[in-house]
Amino acid sequence: MGAERRDIFKLILGQGLVISVVGLLAGLVAALVLTRLTAKLLYGVSATDPVTFIVIALLLLCVAMLASYFPARRATKVDPMIALRMD
Repeated sequence: MGAERRDIFKLILGQGLVISVVGLLAGLVAALVLTRLTAKLLYGVSATDPVTFIVIALLLLCVAMLASYFPARRATKVDPMIALRMD
């Protein structure tokens, strides 16, 4: 009650991005741990190539931002009285 549209947008987008960053960090740690197993399968690229890790992490972060952006934008268009009646 009383929240402005931008506050709702920032709340939903922020929650989505926090979850995404936590998952991304956990995935990076797991990937670095598992590089020893996959190092023999890679040809021409080192198992811990920093450029590859950074590019893929940024790509996943962009996808997560888009996945959070559309529901956040949709939530700002909901009339508060209609949302309260649904509960």
